[in-house]
Amino acid sequence: MKNIFSIKTLCSLLFAATLVTSAVGLGSAHESYDGPSKPWKFGVMGDTQWTTTDPVGANPYTVPLSIIEQINQQFINAHVKFVIEVGDLTDDGNSISEVTRAAAAQPLYDHGIGFFPFRGNHETYGTNNSYGIPVFQANYPQTRGISNIFDARNFSSPTNVSSDLNGMSYSFDYGRGDSKARFVIIDPWATPSKVDNNADGYAYGYTINDQQAWISSRLNKHSRGTEHAFVFSHQPLIAESHQDTMFSGYTNANPAWQNAFFSSLQDNGVRYFLCGHDHIYQRSLIASPDGKSSVQEIISASNSSKFYTPKSLTDPNWFGQKARETSVSQERYHVGYYIYTIDGPRVTVEYYSDDHGNWASDNCYPNGQTPQSCSVAGSHITPTFNFVKKETWGYSLNGKEFLVPQGQPYTVVHDAFEETTARILDGMNNSTATDYTARHLTKTVDTGWSERTQGIESDIFTLWGMTDLGTEQTDVFTLSMSYDHNRANREEIEHGLFALVTKDSQGKWVNAVDKNFGGIKKFVHGPWQQGYGLGTYGVDPHTYTAWAVINHNSDFAVAKLHGELKESREQREE
Repeated sequence: MKNIFSIKTLCSLLFAATLVTSAVGLGSAHESYDGPSKPWKFGVMGDTQWTTTDPVGANPYTVPLSIIEQINQQFINAHVKFVIEVGDLTDDGNSISEVTRAAAAQPLYDHGIGFFPFRGNHETYGTNNSYGIPVFQANYPQTRGISNIFDARNFSSPTNVSSDLNGMSYSFDYGRGDSKARFVIIDPWATPSKVDNNADGYAYGYTINDQQAWISSRLNKHSRGTEHAFVFSHQPLIAESHQDTMFSGYTNANPAWQNAFFSSLQDNGVRYFLCGHDHIYQRSLIASPDGKSSVQEIISASNSSKFYTPKSLTDPNWFGQKARETSVSQERYHVGYYIYTIDGPRVTVEYYSDDHGNWASDNCYPNGQTPQSCSVAGSHITPTFNFVKKETWGYSLNGKEFLVPQGQPYTVVHDAFEETTARILDGMNNSTATDYTARHLTKTVDTGWSERTQGIESDIFTLWGMTDLGTEQTDVFTLSMSYDHNRANREEIEHGLFALVTKDSQGKWVNAVDKNFGGIKKFVHGPWQQGYGLGTYGVDPHTYTAWAVINHNSDFAVAKLHGELKESREQREE
């Protein structure tokens, strides 16, 4: 079926956008935000541009509805509370295109899911439409807190800088209890009152420096009233293919602005900076020019018929700034999206992408050839994607982060919470994974904690970040955790009924080695020793620690395993 928008349809949509378009969104603005913390999710999607011909009429006005509709359904299935799109909502930026993209969010609204977009450079490409600002404001009243807000609150824009920025740069809060988060979205693009055509080829407006006071005030951890904060802008701090930045120039531009911006993020506990523009999934640690601050940058995978290839690290337009980037993970030529879960101090991120990949760009789309070598035109018809989870990572405000380069031991990982300690006793980062430019990927190993619950004898320890992209299996390592020795008796320990545990798919605590990929299960009464194989687990009653040789990340604790008495006795008899 062809998606053809008539002039009558366009006028109807433009008129409807000026009204309160969701009674649910408007009514929720008056709900109370006090009360207990509950885990909740939000989604992030990348640039949505249709850049080639459209033989079946599935992608009108440079909007890839054939991709958007599939990703919308994934967000609906995941029960996210809202979705943020990281700019470049259309390819040509014309008003009818922007209205078409806005209408594509209706299935989300129909399921009580908010949609919070912002401009990219392509929104400035429209013909005589004031850089897309009027049509954006008309179609997305939620960015000014007017309607379709779905429990979001505390909206703010730097209108003291310019009224042009009302709802363009904006922030809002979401969540309750200790699961509250602030979202700060920054728009540096051209406006009717300020246009700067920079040497990097883009039209900028009110700069990061112009908006820095507002950014810092919204991030201020002492006054913002939220535990978490996330910062978004369309351009990366340092990209892989694009060499422009949100600092009105190339990666070496305006270092004082950069230092101030990075400092405001680090000083206020911002862990993730999220962006688009590059049509590639890339996760990196980016340091400020002065080296005093850093943040993890997450560049969103493409939701377009366009995919980019990283440029050489020695390209002169990097101006030597690539040395400030530590590459963590990368996937090219895939359509993907992200699910973030906020659960008290813990944030878990899941990256999903199609299981096929190797899509080609523009005229070659979606041929399964590399974009550089497409010899014949593609069909220009979007396939049905099969999205699979490729990677999970996260952080906790009560945990730590450890950088473990390839060839280095995981034994640097140790943490404590209340009366529980956790430590990796053995294991090496044996990954050989590289990105396109042959950089060896560094693992960001994060820890986090939750208080003990009924039936376990330690606090709950979380590990993230030890896998390679596309697998849930880690390197083999030995994890040790302390336990409350007043809650364990000698017989339970000797029989292997007291062990390091993790949760199965039903949320039941099971022996941690039961979740291993391979290995031989064996209980040892005593301390861990070098050379124990995968699947070996034990308890050292002299140090009050349980340990296990495992190859997966998860939540871990120490608990009794009443169902394993017979098995442990049979193992000892053998």
